[in-house]
Amino acid sequence: MPRIAKLYFRTAIIFLIIGIAMGLNMAISQDHSAIGAHAHANLLGWVTMAIFGGYHALNPAKAERRIAMIQYGIYTAGVALMVPALYLMLTGYPQMEPVVAIASLITFAGVLLFAVIIFSGEPATRPATATQ
Repeated sequence: MPRIAKLYFRTAIIFLIIGIAMGLNMAISQDHSAIGAHAHANLLGWVTMAIFGGYHALNPAKAERRIAMIQYGIYTAGVALMVPALYLMLTGYPQMEPVVAIASLITFAGVLLFAVIIFSGEPATRPATATQ
């Protein structure tokens, strides 16, 4: 399995743990004000990252491109910044809204880079040398 696929799966499971912890906290406290952060951790963190990892596992030639690791870094930074900032904003810290906005734009840039990866052609391979 390509390294990037492993990174995505490992990062995805961390976001699943965070999302479940937030859900448990909301259930125990009966305070569901952070539902948006919980949803973002699970959907952008767990689900989307697992899908990205699956794509790279199925397309190892594209997974080896430099843009794949750049896209992983940008997308992961965006989601890792967005989830706690959104949690804080929703639980009484409205001053976090600009951070959420910036993190959303970073995450969106990561999605656009993933689109570039998907729509780009297969990497050129070296022609096989003829042996006699």
